[in-house]
Amino acid sequence: MVASTNLIISCNFSCLPLKVNPKPKSLLKTHYTSLLFSNSGTRKSLNISDLVKPQYIYNNKKGVLQTCYSTLNSDNKSPDDQVLDKDATGGGKEGGRDWTTSILLFVFWGGLIYYVFNLTPDQTPSRDMYFLEKLLNLKGDDGFRMNSVLVSLWYIMGLWPLVYSMLLLPTGRSSKTNIPVWPFLILSCFGGAYALLPYFILWRPPPPPVEENELGRWPLNFLESKLTSGILLAAGLTIIVNAALNGGEWKEFYQYFRESKFIHITCLDFTLLSAFGPFWVYNDMTARKWYDKGSWLLLVSLVPFLGPALYLVLRPSLSEMPVSQSPTSSEEQ
Repeated sequence: MVASTNLIISCNFSCLPLKVNPKPKSLLKTHYTSLLFSNSGTRKSLNISDLVKPQYIYNNKKGVLQTCYSTLNSDNKSPDDQVLDKDATGGGKEGGRDWTTSILLFVFWGGLIYYVFNLTPDQTPSRDMYFLEKLLNLKGDDGFRMNSVLVSLWYIMGLWPLVYSMLLLPTGRSSKTNIPVWPFLILSCFGGAYALLPYFILWRPPPPPVEENELGRWPLNFLESKLTSGILLAAGLTIIVNAALNGGEWKEFYQYFRESKFIHITCLDFTLLSAFGPFWVYNDMTARKWYDKGSWLLLVSLVPFLGPALYLVLRPSLSEMPVSQSPTSSEEQ
């Protein structure tokens, strides 16, 4: 009967193989024969999908289940194979990306911008403008001596964009989006962390491979230079030590922080850059395959500015790492 209907049934055993018993086989044949040669009412209720669907046949032995699949399926795959294929592609999700982190960062950035424009103290706007002109050297020597802690904070904020440029180019670039990182780095020279956070939201690792000829061109040759990182560390250390030695002016600086919108926003910017620094140190470290040797620098990177700057001095060059490759070498491989 099975041969006459051109229906081929293949069996997959999910447990112990079953011994062929002529008696259950004859009973199965009699069951299909009774279905096909019954009255017209029964034939109308019988669909071909009933024959195509998997049939579960219980053996006489207790606890043994034999699953039969029809080969009339177009893909000729068992349900187990389909489950494996679904798992391999991420369960049907597009790209398998989790947007939770990006959404949380976006909410944080939105709340931060609202706080900056609406909730920060703004008791001394005229004095803020005067301080800004003095720091930009737009005013001559009028006899007023600027707070040394404020001056140190201003100069250290000018060095942070260089630190992030050395961390984000090239190992902080995103290979899965067409959004470049360099516009955000340029804007960070004026907006600090407030300008970098949108890129953090859109960033998707891993970074694209670096070609060997890129390492000899601007800006990678400047950002990868040990001379650049050494000067950066020395300048930052000098500025921070100068601020620490003028301990008598910290009380005045704290009063500025409570009254001035400009100083309040700048201090918050410094805190954000220091907080995100260890993450990008870790990202750069793993991209250079240097985590086993340099993992101790993750703790050091928690020190504001000096920790990431020290890592930039000690990290290996991209030319020594497997992340860098030229197009010709990749084609030969």
